[in-house]
Amino acid sequence: MKTLALQCLHLLLPVAAHAWGDEGHEIIALIAWNYLDPSVREKVTLLLSSDSSHLTADDGIAAEATWADRLRDTDRSTDKAHYDATREWHYVDIELGDPDIDAACFAHPRLPSGIYASAGPAHICIVDKINEFRRELADPRLPQSERLAALQFLLHLIGDLHQPLHAGDDHDRGGNDKRVEALGMRAGTLHHYWDAVFVERLGEHSATVALALIADISPGQQREWRSGRPAAWAMQSFALAHKVAYGELPRPDAAGRYLLGETYVRDATATVRLQLERAGVRLAQVLNEALH
Repeated sequence: MKTLALQCLHLLLPVAAHAWGDEGHEIIALIAWNYLDPSVREKVTLLLSSDSSHLTADDGIAAEATWADRLRDTDRSTDKAHYDATREWHYVDIELGDPDIDAACFAHPRLPSGIYASAGPAHICIVDKINEFRRELADPRLPQSERLAALQFLLHLIGDLHQPLHAGDDHDRGGNDKRVEALGMRAGTLHHYWDAVFVERLGEHSATVALALIADISPGQQREWRSGRPAAWAMQSFALAHKVAYGELPRPDAAGRYLLGETYVRDATATVRLQLERAGVRLAQVLNEALH
């Protein structure tokens, strides 16, 4: 059964993989697919088949893991309705110097009575949105359209929560204000490097990378990673942001750029690999619990 599930990962991947960015989210979704109960796979497939938004390719779980970014960016250059309504759902800015998750989560506002999570307040953090969508996905009394949205957001947000710079912040918009360079890599922001560049170092094709990471995950790691809840996962990501993403940065040069050395690139790539694995296992656990 496991061998068949691994073989099927190749069939679930969009034809053109993009660089987390798209590649990271695809990898996480494909890892999760491997650990879904067979009955849950059927329910996930049925729900995703009802997506008529045309925001992603009709290629199953890997493509749908990018849906929340597509929704957010549909009007980013125009009236910004979706952008302003959902962009803060993708992260929690826990400050390095004052790691207060409650403050970073806007004191955990409650979802107003009679309002679905997909229409929830704009100023709410990723931890609370995951909890809201998790409850909705598990409730068969809700309209299918809302449970579909809950699934689509969970496919994406659980991945985002495991990107260290979606949890840690140095008053720099999660690394978006820091310019970095590394040998053989195009200059960009620190956030982009963690979103995409270090993911790309694992391999070009999402399905191939997912297969390699699944083979690397031990039964003991599966058991360990399935425990805990989103707030604990956020603090784990924050710790990696503090220790590696920011903690191993060299001093900036005279132009304010950070020139990343071989050790930083190696440690960051290993951290990204670990977080993709954790996110895939935990996403599967959330879906198995909600759709059992």
